[in-house]
Parts: sequence; structure tokens; C-alpha cells
Amino acid sequence: MAADLESIYLGMRRSLMATALRVVRDPQIAEDLAQESYLRVRRAMEKGPVEHVEAFLHRTAHNLALDYLRKNRTRGHVETMDAAAPSALDVADATPSAEERMIQADRLRHVEDLLTQLPDRARRVWLLSRVEGWSYPRIAEHLGVSPNTVFNDVKLVMGSLRDLFSRLDRG
Repeated sequence: MAADLESIYLGMRRSLMATALRVVRDPQIAEDLAQESYLRVRRAMEKGPVEHVEAFLHRTAHNLALDYLRKNRTRGHVETMDAAAPSALDVADATPSAEERMIQADRLRHVEDLLTQLPDRARRVWLLSRVEGWSYPRIAEHLGVSPNTVFNDVKLVMGSLRDLFSRLDRG
């Protein structure tokens, strides 16, 4: 898997750099973004199968280039602000308010309740994947199931969480 990705990446390296270069207009940054796209796709492949690896690499390189531009625009705006200006002194406290803490605690209770209602294996798969950071193949081997079963269990939990948060946000 990793060897296949590496050979695909090496064959596409110039094309990935060109994709990033069209956006960022800096060859060194484009090269960094091409390498980062390889690393991100490799991490994605550790979690599950990736169809159309070439297209995924190109899309990742393009998105990384756009993210780079957005970050630099924001940084440029913030760094040029006059530190003595009154607006620079009006910085919000990063500590959540008591109300925000209560809301988050309530949401956490809802998530915990939801997790207890899910099938045991799906809950274990989700915790190993999202909390412990295990890859799908590792979870599959640990639980003695197929990687597709792991994927479907994660999909079940994520769909349930999405529905829960949708209900909480509406009500």
C-alpha cells in the first residue's frame, strides 16, 4: 500500500507541484505542499481504502495550496494591525463562559447517552478510531472483523452523532 502510493507520488510529483504552484506562485512552497499532500493521503490510506489515488493527491495538493493562501491573507492582515490601536486591545477572553461550559457539558452528556445506546462493537470501533487514533486495519485485526465492517461501524456512529447534533442545534 505505502510502496504503491510512493511510486504513484513519485510519478506525479511534478504535476502535483504544478497544481500547487498555480495557486501559491512559489516553487518552494509548492514543493512543500506536494510533499504534504503525499503525507495526508498516506494517513488517509491507513484509515481505509482510497479510490482514485491520483485524483485524491491532486485534490489534496490543490486544497492545501488554497489553505496556505487563506492562512497567509489572515496572517498578513493581523500582522499589519497597529498594536496600539484600540481594537487591538479589545481581545476576547479565550476562556469559555459559564453558559458555554454548561452547554458543552450538556452536549457531552447527550453524546455519552448516545454511545451507550449503540451496539457494543460499533462503540468500541469508534472509540479506538476517533479517541485512540487507531487505523481501520489495526482495529479490524484487533476485533477480528473486516476493515469494511470497521468502516461501517464508524459510519453508523458518525451518522448517529450527526443526527444528535442536528437535533440539539435545532432545539
